[in-house]
Amino acid sequence: MKNRLTKKNIVSLAEKSLKEVKNSQWVENVKKEYLGKEGVITHFFKIISREKKIKKKKEIGILLNEWKKKLVEKIISIEKKLKKKYQIEGIKSSIDIYLEGKKNPLGNFHPLTQIIQDIYDIFLPLGYRIVKGPEVETEENNFTLLNMPSGHPARDMQDTFYLKNNFLLRTQTTAIQPRLMKKNPNTELKIISIGKVYRRDEDDSTHTHQFTQFDCFVVGKDISFNYLKKTLEWLVRKLFNRNQIIRFRPSYFPFTEPSIEVDSLCSLCRGKGCGTCKKTGWIEIAGAGLIHPSVLKNCSFNSRKFTGFAFAFGLERILMLKYGIEDIRHFYTNDARFLHQFRMNN
Repeated sequence: MKNRLTKKNIVSLAEKSLKEVKNSQWVENVKKEYLGKEGVITHFFKIISREKKIKKKKEIGILLNEWKKKLVEKIISIEKKLKKKYQIEGIKSSIDIYLEGKKNPLGNFHPLTQIIQDIYDIFLPLGYRIVKGPEVETEENNFTLLNMPSGHPARDMQDTFYLKNNFLLRTQTTAIQPRLMKKNPNTELKIISIGKVYRRDEDDSTHTHQFTQFDCFVVGKDISFNYLKKTLEWLVRKLFNRNQIIRFRPSYFPFTEPSIEVDSLCSLCRGKGCGTCKKTGWIEIAGAGLIHPSVLKNCSFNSRKFTGFAFAFGLERILMLKYGIEDIRHFYTNDARFLHQFRMNN
């Protein structure tokens, strides 16, 4: 290193180095020439460490530190500007405005959630209230008040999972009727309730131990069977968006009198008979009837002045018919290939 350690020489080299740091081509060269281990400033610091004159040593030391500080600040400033410039240029070079934009994959509601929302949209404008009941129910609400006292043979048809202290997993959303009617005696009611119910059914293509049930009941004055029939026909037409063929046949339920079963023509075989409809050509979708006078009395209603109707659907059965689904268990396996087919129904 031939540079002489003088005040004039240091000032001259400092001005020169600061001018040289002006673009990317010079940054690394300046770092190496002036700030490196063998650089000018490092060399001058070594020389001054051997200087015996304290005054000169102090004066030159201040100049060297100021020079180093200014040079480092200059380099940092230029490096920041260069980094920002390269980032902007990199972004510009990576954008092709003629490419098709990326589409983010959209999720979709489960088919059961979709049909529940459809039912709400159908009934809410008509003044019905949505009420949700507990899945763990009392034996009184689930059976006794619905005209099925202990030992009644109809209980065997709805064998379920019993818990302690007369609690059980509800077998039907119909258990919501006693809950509401006891709190609102001799009051006109229009109620819908949807939720899971549990029965000890054998698993097959149309049965499972858990399913989703939709219950509707109306209590008022002069509620006739014709009111029930028209409501069911109108609802089926709304749910299927077409004239779905249904039939009514006499049946028995302890909590309704008279009682009917509602069957729909099998959408898979169109009435010819298949494994899903058990070769009958029809699939049961609902139980219905006028509310039994004993149920009205049990729930503090005057059965001479008030009448009502009730019906309950298994929502999985409705979806099976609507979309030609052959097995009820598809709704619970969470197979993405199955669920993605309902994307357009949101």
